[in-house]
Amino acid sequence: MTIPFELPEEDRELSPVTGYTRAHWEAVADGLLGAAWRWATPRGALLDLPGAPSVSGVRSDGLEGYARTFLAAAFRVAGADGKDPHGWLDRYAEGLAAGTATPGRDDAESWPLILDHHVQGQPMVESASVALGLTLTRTWLWDRLDDGVRDRTETWLRGALTHTPAPNNWYLFPFTVASFLEAVGRGDAVTARARERALDLMETWYRGDGWYADGDGRSFDHYNGWALHLYPMLHAHLSGDAELLARFGPRLREHLEGFSLLFGADGAPVHFGRSLTYRFAATAAVGVGALTGHTPLSPGTSRRLASGSLRYFLDRGAVTDRGLLSLGWHGPHAATLQNYSGPASPYWASKGFVALLAPQDHPLWTATEEAAPSEGPDRVLALPAPGLLVQSTGADGIVRLHNHGSDQIPPHAGEVASQEDAHYSRHAYSTHTGPTSLTNVPDNHLSVEIGGARSVRRRILPLGAGHGDGWGWAASWHRPVFPSGAPMVPGLRVESVTVARGRHELRVHRVVGAPHDARVTLTGWATDALPSELTGLYGWEERDAIRAPEGTAYEAWVRVPRLGAPVEGTGVFAALASLGGSADEVAPADAVTEVTYADDALRVAWANGPTTVIAFTPVSVRCE
Repeated sequence: MTIPFELPEEDRELSPVTGYTRAHWEAVADGLLGAAWRWATPRGALLDLPGAPSVSGVRSDGLEGYARTFLAAAFRVAGADGKDPHGWLDRYAEGLAAGTATPGRDDAESWPLILDHHVQGQPMVESASVALGLTLTRTWLWDRLDDGVRDRTETWLRGALTHTPAPNNWYLFPFTVASFLEAVGRGDAVTARARERALDLMETWYRGDGWYADGDGRSFDHYNGWALHLYPMLHAHLSGDAELLARFGPRLREHLEGFSLLFGADGAPVHFGRSLTYRFAATAAVGVGALTGHTPLSPGTSRRLASGSLRYFLDRGAVTDRGLLSLGWHGPHAATLQNYSGPASPYWASKGFVALLAPQDHPLWTATEEAAPSEGPDRVLALPAPGLLVQSTGADGIVRLHNHGSDQIPPHAGEVASQEDAHYSRHAYSTHTGPTSLTNVPDNHLSVEIGGARSVRRRILPLGAGHGDGWGWAASWHRPVFPSGAPMVPGLRVESVTVARGRHELRVHRVVGAPHDARVTLTGWATDALPSELTGLYGWEERDAIRAPEGTAYEAWVRVPRLGAPVEGTGVFAALASLGGSADEVAPADAVTEVTYADDALRVAWANGPTTVIAFTPVSVRCE
């Protein structure tokens, strides 16, 4: 699709895959900024982009427009060593002066006050972008402000230090504010406490494999890259804090070992988790790794991932004919959004522009593009700490993420069916498909049906994960939760195991404690554009396909393959799922030659490989 601003000519010698260079990144930043500023208030304190307001209200949304675009401008100008041919920083300086003059007042320019997260919390999120933008542009913006504006800005920012963040990555917002205030000589005991509190929490949230939980529960998603790694690593890099670099750098490197595989050959990130309208912000960790040197990726591979993702969204309608980022995935898509999403929310994509902090002569921009991890041989990678299994196939460039550990439920929260979240509750996600809506048949889902009520999967408890040569597995269990009648059935539980080999996904479920007249159904990938098969291997009796007319973020209308069977007491069910593939590959129906179940273990003999043995007490997976 055509975007309404001009880009440089492609360079297929330096960038043989994407054609994009550093100049393209600068041009996209300038184009997005120019379009957004058409909706600014007279003095530029608020950017009131067109669209329905978020739950936080119009004034907060206007601040969001200022803060998130400021972050893009800051990366753009700081990366050019202060060169600002479009005069972005003058505009943001004027907006800063106007917004902080009388915070909380209901006039044309004033910013909302920063309060507790459950009262008026969104400005706390935006304070971090303001503070980081001021850190990056200090020489050309902050240092040139008069003392009155600086004092008022400090007063407004300090609201983030004296109010309560949400119990997750939000603690990095006062951390970022405190880091800025200390850097400009305005630190004190309050800023020190804010930084120490965030750093202490980061240690409790770190789970291994380079992954942080987003809070005290088991929420693992793209927030790892665009928040939990980004803020502390940028602070350590910009401040030269060797101790923090030594702590956080190796974790970022390990994170990128697995995370770099979560981009398809077409540049798409895996469609998983919340806030997906931030789009190419998913490459922020890749950019920070290249900038700081804490990455396992070559410069050419890093640029391939970042530019591939940027181009993926530009080519697929993420930018409207007004030059604005839309609320959605490709184009507008309501089901991708959360209630905190407002017209300016997509501009957290600005975090992807962190790559511009690498100067023009940096290897990130001078090295020739190399293949992305998903463009090589088929790979299967288990990440035991977050409970994820990553599977990529080189023939079609599709990456699949099998979720056995991320549920976004706080430890204190109950399991309520009405709070089902399609972006976490499904067993699998990919770079080429999205989850169906909650009003349509769920894709990639195992449900128990009792009295006509279909169960949902809420809290996910991991049982292990591992990988070998060309294969891998992950397992979890959950208590089925029902939307009507009793929310839980006593003794009912589902144990789930995914084994990935090539493009095949062996999906095994053991249902324990099912009452009389219960049924079980399993669904596969939701798509009408790609091959999607679901073949019963053991325990299943029925097979059909269900329409999902609301479609997904990728397709307006999809089909979902489905298997069904009755169950009572304990039942074991095995199926083979597949997405994509080519005609010369082994068909799912021919991929397995024999399936047997005895002595509480399922044995699956592959046509072109060993036998997979899945035991249940306790759950274990091995190849023979």
